[in-house]
Amino acid sequence: MNCIKCKAIIPDGSAYCNYCGKKQVVSDKKQSRKVRGNGMGCAYKRKNTWTACVTVGWHLPQDPSKPKLPIRRTKGGFASKKEAIAYCPVLLAGGVLPRQSIPRLREYWELYSGADMLSLARNTQSAYKTAWKKLKSIHDVQMDTITVDILRSAVSDACKTYDTAKDCKDLLSNLFRLAAADKVASRDLPSYIILPGHEESERIPFSKEEQQKIWKAYDNGDKRAAVHLVMIYTGMMPGEAQALKAENINLEKKIIVRSGIKTKVRKNTPIVIADCLLPVLQDLIDNAMPSGYIWKRNEKEWYQNYYDLLSAVGCRRLPPYSCRHTTATALAVDANIAPQTIKKIMRWSTTRMLDRYAHPNTDDALAGVNAISK
Repeated sequence: MNCIKCKAIIPDGSAYCNYCGKKQVVSDKKQSRKVRGNGMGCAYKRKNTWTACVTVGWHLPQDPSKPKLPIRRTKGGFASKKEAIAYCPVLLAGGVLPRQSIPRLREYWELYSGADMLSLARNTQSAYKTAWKKLKSIHDVQMDTITVDILRSAVSDACKTYDTAKDCKDLLSNLFRLAAADKVASRDLPSYIILPGHEESERIPFSKEEQQKIWKAYDNGDKRAAVHLVMIYTGMMPGEAQALKAENINLEKKIIVRSGIKTKVRKNTPIVIADCLLPVLQDLIDNAMPSGYIWKRNEKEWYQNYYDLLSAVGCRRLPPYSCRHTTATALAVDANIAPQTIKKIMRWSTTRMLDRYAHPNTDDALAGVNAISK
């Protein structure tokens, strides 16, 4: 017999070729291939996701010479072709899954994380990925068997703080929204999840006396005070201040651009610069890092300098976010600026944020009520 690879003559019945080592056993069975029948649907790719498509009927033209046109149902947003193909029976059934095909929670996570979630901010995506890991106890539970008790137990067992539990609840709301569209679950179930107590500490603004102490320190040559002044007089967030670059500061137009983070409004709205802050920013630009950043890209050192300055001048140990609350309080209470203008300065999407950031005291309330004339 001849080797099926190198064609050398080898003894009849040999299992392997004596020359090239090729196995000589040839299977009579051809490798089976799954073939999808007509009318079972198909999948096609649109940008980064796959779309399931089925034909459920035909439009018959009045003119017999013209071709008939298919009536199709589609659903997009699938992360893979396999997921899209698997969804075709759902489309054929009119959007209702057959009983034996009820999906698990994991399948809606794969659908959501591969499409809808990609449009969210990076920090939100990261929070949802962490939340999904915490919900591993219900990853493979069928959607139609998930109850309020199951959701509550999964969240309470995995999350001990309000923020992480809130992320899990928000993620589940998004997943159940998709499941509700497929009519396999109620979108309201996650709303019954009970979150742990949220004892959010109120952000306290710096007093006028403390602001004067910071200014005095800066005027006396302590350049550490510059970061406090920049945040207090611009309303910048700590993350925005740490990433501030000299090239983003336009002293002529009195604005700071391309420095917003987290929300679309903050990213697209310029930060306005008060006149009193211009010399401070000019000094920071003149002494910027070789990389162009105003401060060293060392978060630990940045925070250490921040708190050391407060200790040196005798201010309360208030966190950096208190600077932003100081801005809002000064605008709303001290300067009595219109809410719409404050919204523009603080780069909020709504004036409702004023309730959270402005901190009037009893004296401010008394002054306000005394403004009412007799």
